[in-house]
Amino acid sequence: KYTKCHSKKDIEPNESPMISAIMFGLGVFGNVAALVILEIRRRRDARANDRRRRGLFHIFIISLVFTDLAGTCLTSPLVQIAYAWNTTLVGMAPNSSVCNYFGSSMTFFSLATISLLFITALDRCFAIGQPYLYNRVVTKKWAYITISVMFLVCILFSLLPFVEFGVYVQYCPGTWCFIDMNPLEKEHRVYANLYATIMLVLVLSIVACNGFVAYQLFRMYRRRNRQGSVMKSMRSSSERRVFVAVEVEHLIPLVFMTIIFIVCTLPMVIRVFYNSIRDDDGESHEDDLRALRFLSINSIIDPWVFILLSPSVLHFFCLSVCKTRLGKFRGSVSESMLAKGNCSAPVELSRPTMWTNCPPTEDNV
Repeated sequence: KYTKCHSKKDIEPNESPMISAIMFGLGVFGNVAALVILEIRRRRDARANDRRRRGLFHIFIISLVFTDLAGTCLTSPLVQIAYAWNTTLVGMAPNSSVCNYFGSSMTFFSLATISLLFITALDRCFAIGQPYLYNRVVTKKWAYITISVMFLVCILFSLLPFVEFGVYVQYCPGTWCFIDMNPLEKEHRVYANLYATIMLVLVLSIVACNGFVAYQLFRMYRRRNRQGSVMKSMRSSSERRVFVAVEVEHLIPLVFMTIIFIVCTLPMVIRVFYNSIRDDDGESHEDDLRALRFLSINSIIDPWVFILLSPSVLHFFCLSVCKTRLGKFRGSVSESMLAKGNCSAPVELSRPTMWTNCPPTEDNV
């Protein structure tokens, strides 16, 4: 039924470019806005001498946003050109070169995005699981090398169909190309299944890493509460609280991005596996197109996670929700200051953590 879609050269006149145009506009605007916010945050942290704590995380996140932006800018305009010319990707150039470019780009950027998410989650997992080894071994140079190797591997994988291992085909309505999810040749079917398996393994690995980080943060929180009456020093307690707060700031967007990526990726993974086990040769390009749009939505939503879950927004939300408790806390601190006289208790409201610093007296030693 859909075999003719692989070679058709004209787009049906009733097809509308509206959805693709909206997705393209939102993707560019969101990613550019996220880059601006991340740059503002980087400069603020640089002025506050917070480079080490946020440096690696910032590198991974800004690489992820750049990847999403590049993927949107290098593929979506071709869709709009196809609608404007009323010509499919196969019909734009001989030997289906535009179609092959589009398919390899989609494969590369989908793998690169989830790989960057995995590297970021693994970095946080290592940082909180082995903090001393992490501080000695992991550097910005290590981050740049890891990202470069990851990009190289993704490029090589996306180029395999050019050496007859896998194939890119055009899907209806003729405005997108991707891995053939229902191929007849065995090697092409292996390639499609390998792509889906890699995506699934990376998603599960990201979930496992984020779960480990959340568990370790919960253990640190409980340990801090148990040691509250016998803390070694107020300074060490403050440092632990700041460390936990920063890790929570990193974990929250990672968790939301993981959930979003699971929702956006699983339809495509399911379609690949489903098509590979079908006994007949039937295809459903409508379902495949919906799965591809889910995959494309990920690059639109990701930057808004950074915009809506930036530390300043989280701090404002926490202060708004906890306003009553904060007032009681400050009241108790003021009473303690009046009672002890020589105890100063600065409360920092611009951070998600608060602490007091009191010199030891006969009452509190």
